[in-house]
Amino acid sequence: MTDTTVNPLTYDVEQAVLERYEAGARQPQAALCCPTDGYESRYLEILPQEIIEKDYGCGDPTRYVNAGEVVVDLGSGAGKNCYILAQKVGESGRVIGVDFNDEMLGLSRKYLAPMSEKLGYQNVEFVKGKIQDLALNLDLVQAWLEKTPITSVGQIAAFEAECDRLRQSQPLISTDSVDVVISNCVLNLVRPQDKKQLFQEIFRVLKRGGRAVISDIVCDEAPTAKILNDPELWSGCIAGAFRENEFLQMFEQTGFYGIEILARQSEPWQVIDGVEFRSLTVQAFKGKEGECLDRNQAVIYRGPWKAVQDDDGHTLQRGERMAVCDKTFHIYTNPKGAYYADIIAIAPYEEVPLDSAPPFPCTKDMIRDPKQTKGLNYNVTTESGDCCSPQSCC
Repeated sequence: MTDTTVNPLTYDVEQAVLERYEAGARQPQAALCCPTDGYESRYLEILPQEIIEKDYGCGDPTRYVNAGEVVVDLGSGAGKNCYILAQKVGESGRVIGVDFNDEMLGLSRKYLAPMSEKLGYQNVEFVKGKIQDLALNLDLVQAWLEKTPITSVGQIAAFEAECDRLRQSQPLISTDSVDVVISNCVLNLVRPQDKKQLFQEIFRVLKRGGRAVISDIVCDEAPTAKILNDPELWSGCIAGAFRENEFLQMFEQTGFYGIEILARQSEPWQVIDGVEFRSLTVQAFKGKEGECLDRNQAVIYRGPWKAVQDDDGHTLQRGERMAVCDKTFHIYTNPKGAYYADIIAIAPYEEVPLDSAPPFPCTKDMIRDPKQTKGLNYNVTTESGDCCSPQSCC
């Protein structure tokens, strides 16, 4: 992540971003972000032209969302991604757009009724909040301030206490409540000191097994001081860009697993002071926390690599029956997860009840004894005619 602790920024990042995107809500700003092509046209056909013209993003995270899911869009802006998702998740799904900009919220909310009429159902809402503080509903904060204006330093404590109360009693986005968090070129707009909290908030709101699908601008080396000290470049998705490898490390350090680059722009969008800036779309999963218990399960890595290592340090040797704990077994074999296509699941011959399963030493890589998975009561035959009959060993 860009380090601005030695040379702090000389301008207010949030104010620069707010003003730039307020202008973008009033008039289209073609140069505001990296142009994005490739959206599935059938989802664009019913969208108002104003939303399309005033959308600013660098990728298409919507294509990785499925029917029936609950989705949060960070920095929802004009609402384009949310209205696409409304069609993809369907009536049984739900879409929540989060934005801090009143102009953008006014634009996206303006089309709620017309879009609901076109779809035949209402499954979208737009809420006011900071994406690095998804628990605090800023519409409720504003309502409190109108009743209890702050006129002295002493009242600041009451304001902070009210914010804490709202986070606990009426959170904007509840913990463990969301299937997918998406974002389209917004994480780079957050202040450097808030970026760690931003990733923690994404992690918090996701359900176990949920995932983040984030499109953002990244750079191949750290931005120069000249780039960092230009507020136009910050609000233009340049100065706050993550270095490419550090972007993925932020997911890993937060506790995500199965982190994967889904799309990477081959040619840079911009080159400034010799630094390349391009679009990257990353997917990452939540759910590797918890106890490691041994239920005699095993997995076989299909290949083609000779060996691979996951985010918990487990090394899988190609073709070997690698022993895994129950938690890891379910992560690897989840059809909606990151590893499913590369893994062959080997269930135990005799199931070990979860409540009596002993601890599993997940810090060691072990090969599972075949006797624990195939059992001892298998048939043996030497008759060639019996080899592949339904009653034989095969």
